[in-house]
Amino acid sequence: MINHLKTVKDNAELRSAIEDVQAEKVKFEVRLGQSKPIYNAFKAIKESPDWKTLSDARRRIVENQITEAVLSGVSLEDDKREQFNKIEQELKRLSEKLGDNVLDATKKFEKLITDKKEIEGLPATALGLAAQTAVSKGHENATAENGPWVITLDAPSYIAVMQHARNRSLREEVYRARITLASSGDLDNTVLMEQMLKLRLEKARLLNYNNFAEVSMATKMATLDKAEELLEKLHRASWDAAVQDLEDLKKFSKDQGALEADDLKNWDIRFWSERLCESKYDINEEELRPYFSLPNVMNGLFDLAKTLFGVEIEPADGLAPVWDKDVKFFRVKDSSGSPVAYFYFDPYSRPSEKMQSAWTRGVVSRSRVLSPDGTSSRLPVALMVCNQTPPVGSKPSLMTFSEVGIVFHEFGHALQHMLTKEDEGLVSGLRGIEVDAIELPSQFMEN
Repeated sequence: MINHLKTVKDNAELRSAIEDVQAEKVKFEVRLGQSKPIYNAFKAIKESPDWKTLSDARRRIVENQITEAVLSGVSLEDDKREQFNKIEQELKRLSEKLGDNVLDATKKFEKLITDKKEIEGLPATALGLAAQTAVSKGHENATAENGPWVITLDAPSYIAVMQHARNRSLREEVYRARITLASSGDLDNTVLMEQMLKLRLEKARLLNYNNFAEVSMATKMATLDKAEELLEKLHRASWDAAVQDLEDLKKFSKDQGALEADDLKNWDIRFWSERLCESKYDINEEELRPYFSLPNVMNGLFDLAKTLFGVEIEPADGLAPVWDKDVKFFRVKDSSGSPVAYFYFDPYSRPSEKMQSAWTRGVVSRSRVLSPDGTSSRLPVALMVCNQTPPVGSKPSLMTFSEVGIVFHEFGHALQHMLTKEDEGLVSGLRGIEVDAIELPSQFMEN
């Protein structure tokens, strides 16, 4: 719960509280991971004559627990274990600090604009959002038409500038700010990352691996060789097409009289790609927004879930506590009307307190052992978090097509967690699945 709140409702009090207990928490996690009695018990199960009679799920749990114990340092002798445990403590501390710096640096960047010429090209939705942000920063009379406007590095604001702002110097300033996040001053992550890489290598060698990539792949389906082979295959297949795309973009921008046509920079690519798309295919993502209001999208998504999986999804607001007024809670029912799962949905970006990106996690998994009444199963609860365009004024959130894709993607993860029939909690829903396998249901729903 605390880790979740840290990503969606970050504040100074929460950071302080986490800092107070962090060392004890990591110490406990390490002690649990290195428990010889638990490790030996799982090994005894695997080596027993009953092993072949266990269900696939139970065998999976045993094998996962043995692998995790080894990666947690259970086999290390005293000196090496002590060194390993110090590394774990320090990696956790550095990781927390790194994340805090990224959020603080994102929060710190604000570009106040008072001259409408400077943001020429920005669509109405982006201007409305920029004015609404300005109001929240103390510019009470800000309007979409007359400003002032505040540009931030939060995804909806940043992407709108990169795709639509005709002011090249504004695009460059915002791009450079985003790409160099937390790389200077008090919030510089450079040294932290160097320390983390060094510690990860030390950790890998203590566990008898050549490097940390091998440690990471130990719990995945693919091997390091296979991953590198796939990357090289993609590289060879895509290179010529990418070179041609760039040439097309240069030619198009030159035809449009762009001074930068012969020397397109990273802050030009998205802008001219958008113009080429409009010219070539008569597609303007902004014009699609009115068709994708959030209520419409969720209704369509739930209708699709009913068609594909035979489940009904209904609002259950008030049934569970939420961390923000915009968070919604839903109940999932089977064809007989019985609840089978629940999920939270936190849709909008909140630059001052919420981590960027989108993710889905399990709050609790389906479990027979942890069932409240000891007979049926505890029902799973999922958590979907996005960072899409928030509502402006009294209008609902009007989504871009890519934002719609993200919601469908995350819902694929949520469905895998919620619709499982597996009662063994450690391998139920999203738990106990390799992270390179877990993207299949999300890609299915996205496509």
